[in-house]
Amino acid sequence: MKINRLLFLLFTCGLLACTGSMKTKAQPETKAEKQGWKLSMQSYTFHLFSVTESLDKTKELGLHYIEIYPGQKMGEGFGDAVFGYNLTTVEQDRLKELAKEKGVKIVSSGVWTPARDEWEKVFEFAKGMEMEFISAEPAREDWDIVESLAKKQGIKVACHNHPNEASYWKPEILLEYIGQRDGLLGSSADVGHFKRMGIEPVPALRELQGRLVAMHFKDIAPQGAEGTLEDVVWGTGILNVKAMMEELKRQNFKGYFTIEYEANWENNLPEIKESIDYFNEIAEEILQ
Repeated sequence: MKINRLLFLLFTCGLLACTGSMKTKAQPETKAEKQGWKLSMQSYTFHLFSVTESLDKTKELGLHYIEIYPGQKMGEGFGDAVFGYNLTTVEQDRLKELAKEKGVKIVSSGVWTPARDEWEKVFEFAKGMEMEFISAEPAREDWDIVESLAKKQGIKVACHNHPNEASYWKPEILLEYIGQRDGLLGSSADVGHFKRMGIEPVPALRELQGRLVAMHFKDIAPQGAEGTLEDVVWGTGILNVKAMMEELKRQNFKGYFTIEYEANWENNLPEIKESIDYFNEIAEEILQ
């Protein structure tokens, strides 16, 4: 009788645990998720740490997507390796499995600025890592080869806008180069860099409608020298985060809001968590 009772208790506990697990998995989507808006981490946010540590931090934030920057130290279990196309197939597979164990998918990498003879290696690496897109800043004479490789590998290219006049710092420049090219080519718009170059983000995003693949999303405050406006918690700075989100709703944008928080490098998780909360709060307010 005691054995039967013990078996019954074990069965009941197991059933309750299973039921609890099912409830966790069945959590309803947020309005942002239903809209096709995905929060992703840019690992440069954690450039003082390794790729493996960045995956841990992304998991801690409750996020499921990451963009890893080339050259970041891989970390524990990878020796002296750095993230990039020189990773062996074994190392790539190990990294994908590690990310999967943590509930994180490596959807992109960047920002790439390779020489012309490196582009094929970059695209082959992205394909091997099962990425959706790469963030890059191609030389203006490289768009033919970039377009050809994007079509060959079926991988999107999201062009970044670093804050200098040699880059694609305003939408008109980027559209001049990709406007008549394949739809796989688009923008990874850094809304903070727009402001740093004197461009209002909302009209810039409007101009890029149909070409937005992802964004380096942020808010900034006028701290320090002019032109070095630092990142702050979303909703507390000089960018109108709500207005940007409303514009993206109007466009029916579906893609990645990549968090690149370039401040308080040693411990920025609390501020990122606040930013995520603000994002979800505004999404709940403005989305159906």
